[in-house]
Amino acid sequence: MPFRSTGGCERGRVTLDMLFGAALFGAVGAAIGYYLGVTGSISIAAAIGSIFGFLIGMLGGRRFFVSIICGALMGGVVAWLLSGRDAVPLGAAMGGCIGVQMGSLIDLWRQREKTR
Repeated sequence: MPFRSTGGCERGRVTLDMLFGAALFGAVGAAIGYYLGVTGSISIAAAIGSIFGFLIGMLGGRRFFVSIICGALMGGVVAWLLSGRDAVPLGAAMGGCIGVQMGSLIDLWRQREKTR
């Protein structure tokens, strides 16, 4: 099974973006399943997250994944510094969402600068 690092999908090829997305969203799904606390919810949520991440990777969402990771890391660190270790998961979740929004705003700003 050959791996490629470019976005998009060629028929029959698994790209690095697909694997990266499946791993990232699978980990998020496992964390959500852990917090639900129901038997079997970790594996079900991780499987659903992996499928979504794989599909987003198929569409070439590498910048989307990187913005989630950067935002989650920064949000987790800020929550840890301000509120302690118990607030890290919530801070990371909020930071991931903010990271995606900041990435979208930067893209809009770049498009606006190109039109001028």
